[in-house]
Amino acid sequence: MIEPMGNTISENIVGVILAGGQSRRFGGGDKFVRELNGEALVDRVIERVRPQTGQMIISSNTETPYLTKFELPIVADTIQGYAGPLAGILSGMEWTRENAPECEWIVSFPSDAPFVPLDCVAQMLEQAVADNAEIVCASSGGRTHPVCALWWVDLADNLRQAMMEEEMRKIDLWTARHQLSVREFSDQPFDPFFNINHPEDLEQAEKILAELSG
Repeated sequence: MIEPMGNTISENIVGVILAGGQSRRFGGGDKFVRELNGEALVDRVIERVRPQTGQMIISSNTETPYLTKFELPIVADTIQGYAGPLAGILSGMEWTRENAPECEWIVSFPSDAPFVPLDCVAQMLEQAVADNAEIVCASSGGRTHPVCALWWVDLADNLRQAMMEEEMRKIDLWTARHQLSVREFSDQPFDPFFNINHPEDLEQAEKILAELSG
């Protein structure tokens, strides 16, 4: 069991694991069950994020037996047609508002980012407080990671309106309308937000693990 580093638990933040993509670049299928050093990608992400949040849900449009084993709520997109990660974020906000009204924030991570920092939620919350931000996005190596972010739940109605009335699908276009901050994380000795998009990325992740254990 991974323990959080320092004071990283926040009981009032809901973790949202985004597992609803179609994995086209990986050749289709449920990419999150692909194994990295003998452990499924989604297992690794949940193991790292779960100690940092008070509650956790999985955003997915299919209740596969593999996901039900975690005994976490599986929340389908409320906007149909594979509308991208914004749909999962919206569903996470709306689920939280209904089921965990004491929580003002959700934090989202893709199910294919196996090296998520063990203190990233606390760091993003710190940034939100310092900047009076509504959204805090992680960044590393000069690149932002818009699906690795902290979101103020009260933005749900605005996001739903943008997605329904404007067909908004691009995260960056929508976050630019709000109080957005960026939290920078070191990319040394490797990018902590490295994600698995292609089969060769899985090979690279194996090399990272080998170097860490070596």
